[in-house]
Amino acid sequence: MTRSFKDKLGEGGFGAVYKGKLRSGPFAAIKMLGKSKGNGQDFINEVATIGRIHHTNVVRLIGFCVERSKRALVYEFMPNGSLDKYISSRENAITLTYKQMFDISLGVARGIAYLHQGCDMQILHFDIKPHNILLDDNFVPKVSDFGLAKLYPNDISIVTLTAARGTIGYMAPELFYQNIGGVSYKADVYSFGMLLMEMASKRRNLNPHADRSSQLFYPFWIYNQLVEEKDIEMDEITNEEMTNVKKMFITSLWCIQLKPSDRPSMDKVIEMLEGDIENIEMPPKPSLYPNEVIQEDLEETSD
Repeated sequence: MTRSFKDKLGEGGFGAVYKGKLRSGPFAAIKMLGKSKGNGQDFINEVATIGRIHHTNVVRLIGFCVERSKRALVYEFMPNGSLDKYISSRENAITLTYKQMFDISLGVARGIAYLHQGCDMQILHFDIKPHNILLDDNFVPKVSDFGLAKLYPNDISIVTLTAARGTIGYMAPELFYQNIGGVSYKADVYSFGMLLMEMASKRRNLNPHADRSSQLFYPFWIYNQLVEEKDIEMDEITNEEMTNVKKMFITSLWCIQLKPSDRPSMDKVIEMLEGDIENIEMPPKPSLYPNEVIQEDLEETSD
């Protein structure tokens, strides 16, 4: 399929992805999984999860290959790559219009809402970030990479995890601090909020190597600008685009509330993005830590 792995598309924590061509004609993305942990559990997760999904905003699994210890997943090919390269801070980053960014954000929201409520099982992704949003030839976004995903019955609201999972900067605080609420689909809502803020500003929110306290500086700044009704500097932008960008910012600030119970569901997120800006209330200022944790931090520092 890949003509001896000739055309490499990218590399992730799981292994490498290559461009391939199927006998029937279409191109495919072949994801070669590295040495899998836990008896190939991540591989089984991905096949079991994505094999049951059919949605325009979720990447389609065409098939898989297993040969002794080698494992590969075969996906539909996404010619425009990942969202990562369109909101990166690199100088040669390709730019999308604000309208395209808004449309992509809505598509991603619909994809995640489907995972949470549209299947016979509730699918929590646990790794929503720009790198895992792929774009087809018409820039329709598809949620991808289900290696960390977990399947739960629809009637379970709080889930049990043996270890925190995800990517620093997009991980919900309840994965670190157990005193603010249980882990639920709201963890994906938080990650989407961080992603949405990056899309609205077309820039990275944080430095992954920064210590945690400085990571959320940008959301604070955005919050203050919106509360004081100051203009946020943007490239050339129409009034309609500016309204959509503001909706994205306000919605993202709701999504990154510290307590999971204060965050909206993904259906509510779609409603906010599609509705009138006048109908969206300003959320409380996002906070970095639970109070008890701040107190402990202060005590440790003074010690």
